[in-house]
Amino acid sequence: MNEEQRLATLHGYGLLDTPQEEEFDDVVRRAAKRFGVPVALISLIDADRQWFKAKIGLEQSETPRSMAFCAYAIEGDDVMVVCDATADDRFIDNPLVTGDPSIRFYAGAPIVADDGSKLGTVCVIDRKMRENFDDAEKADLVGFSREVSAIAAARRRNSEEQS
Repeated sequence: MNEEQRLATLHGYGLLDTPQEEEFDDVVRRAAKRFGVPVALISLIDADRQWFKAKIGLEQSETPRSMAFCAYAIEGDDVMVVCDATADDRFIDNPLVTGDPSIRFYAGAPIVADDGSKLGTVCVIDRKMRENFDDAEKADLVGFSREVSAIAAARRRNSEEQS
């Protein structure tokens, strides 16, 4: 799937730049609690930015795509785990690692649209490194991303039916 099609699908879902919604906020609250992390996000990857549909533990509503861990996570099909961002060549000089919020640990599961496009991720972030992220934790994070996919798809269908 090409980037142009992925972006068209993302924009077709009508999630970008929308107000907070309890259904999505619930997911990040539960993810933060499940993984014991200070930051959990539903991150949507647009052309030049990552925008947070739901967030806990982070003030910003978006960051440049060039800084987004999630932009890497949507390139794969599995959960992307970075146990120590200061030891990962992709992120060692990233402003989100070297400055606030001082990311050390990241795990992100792609949010997959009906057509297979990856809209973004459900991710969890910690300010301290972790030794690992086991298979059960990965499965739980994938569960959260599937939940977001289902909520987003249902919203899109409802919107199309009302048009």
